[in-house]
Amino acid sequence: MAEDAKPLLIKRYASRRLYNTETSDYVTLEDIAKFIREGREVQIIDLKSGDDLTRQYLLQIVAEHESRGESVLPVDVLTDLVRSYTGAAQSVVPQFLAASFEMLREGHSHLLDNMNKIPTPMSSMPGFEALQAQQQAFLQNMMKGWAPMGSSGPAPEESGDGRDELDAIKKQLAELQTKLNKM
Repeated sequence: MAEDAKPLLIKRYASRRLYNTETSDYVTLEDIAKFIREGREVQIIDLKSGDDLTRQYLLQIVAEHESRGESVLPVDVLTDLVRSYTGAAQSVVPQFLAASFEMLREGHSHLLDNMNKIPTPMSSMPGFEALQAQQQAFLQNMMKGWAPMGSSGPAPEESGDGRDELDAIKKQLAELQTKLNKM
């Protein structure tokens, strides 16, 4: 666990190949995306200049996923992001996005915490704890791809298939975007 606390260092060579310093082998963008989904922090450094290229490569991973039809970001959100690079919104948008994803992480943590606290008639049945642990593992794995930087966390509390909660979050984000546009 202590090893996971420090970022996985990836070095980019002049040939543009990416080198995993932990395993001493070359990696692809998809490998880096997998590390992130597994919960690892990643730092990508240019070997020659020492420049931090992490942001550039993360944006490239997102763009590749979006172009393959794995759309997570609606067109109106992408449009608003492009608009945010000019004017006063530039200083507000990063904090807004960070706060939104923090809400998702907290919601997911809250959901997992409450799973253990809710008494049910089944809780006295043999094997219930194993079933509950399996449900928690499923939710955590499901949310790894959702969470920023692949953290094992947070998503909104879910009921049923989770669409109601997702719709509620989308509505909240739209309301916040409206407020931002008015500023």
